[in-house]
Amino acid sequence: MMKSFKLFSLEVVEDDTSVEVPLEDGLILNKEDERSTWLMEAYTDLSLYDYFKNIFEQKRDIIVEAVITKKENAPAFFQTKISSLTKFEKHISVLFEGHLRRNKSDYSELLLENLLQKGLEGPALLNEFKEKMKSKPKLKVKNT
Repeated sequence: MMKSFKLFSLEVVEDDTSVEVPLEDGLILNKEDERSTWLMEAYTDLSLYDYFKNIFEQKRDIIVEAVITKKENAPAFFQTKISSLTKFEKHISVLFEGHLRRNKSDYSELLLENLLQKGLEGPALLNEFKEKMKSKPKLKVKNT
């Protein structure tokens, strides 16, 4: 049985850059198969067609950061490939297929690592960590 959720926001994370995908609409499905496969459809702006076409033609793996259902939810990171790209008059539909990344991509771990690198410790570290866990700023992801 598949479970579907609203895709609230989507970002493609590549090394030191990330591309925010402005969603006109989006859906994410947990296929709940033996391989724990997820499908994501992003209905987005036509201006991103060439960007996604390039990735699609190279059959490249990409990491996407998805926020599911509502803005307050912690972002989830998926290792994906684009399985289809459809062009409409003013929009495109990008279908990603992939798997949830649990290893280095846990948001709280990344955040903590980020704050420690800034030299924070003790009460200052704890306060900053609590604040950032609420505001969920974008973080650089190391591909491991």
